[in-house]
Amino acid sequence: MRQHTGMSNRLLLVLRLSLGFVTLMSAAFSSTLAEAAESVVLKYRFLQETVSVPELSEFAQTGQLSPALSTYLRMANKEPEQLRGTLTREIHVDPILLSKALNSPVGELMLGQVSEVIHTPSNRANIPSLRSALVSSALPDQEITLIEILENYPTPEVHVNGERLVEVMEGIRKITGLIGW
Repeated sequence: MRQHTGMSNRLLLVLRLSLGFVTLMSAAFSSTLAEAAESVVLKYRFLQETVSVPELSEFAQTGQLSPALSTYLRMANKEPEQLRGTLTREIHVDPILLSKALNSPVGELMLGQVSEVIHTPSNRANIPSLRSALVSSALPDQEITLIEILENYPTPEVHVNGERLVEVMEGIRKITGLIGW
């Protein structure tokens, strides 16, 4: 009888883990198929510039600045390589563990802090949007970069406080640190 109960418990555990994985995958794929950010509104003090996500991605990959981004960085007195480094800095994370951590009370608190810097235009549904972008970014390669988060953000436009970008990456590092990665 005990052997039968042990096998049942293991089978139940495997089924629960499988169901969780399928749920995570469907949520990630449905969010990437539904909508993704097309533009980023960068804010730095009194300056504000809207940059297309492909333009920002091109800069992150090649270092090639568009005229609008070049002007914005010059006016903000920011070095392009500093922004590029922040956009491309990799954080390694297990997507399943990340999803679990982000759905915990501590994960929600940290998402709330990070969503003060990266948020929706209306400032509504910031936490679910950020959670979706983080998990979608981690799924393909078990890494997260800021440019991936912006590319996977589930609204057409995402607002970013440029003064606090480094703080964002530290917040994400703290979240991933919670799961022991």
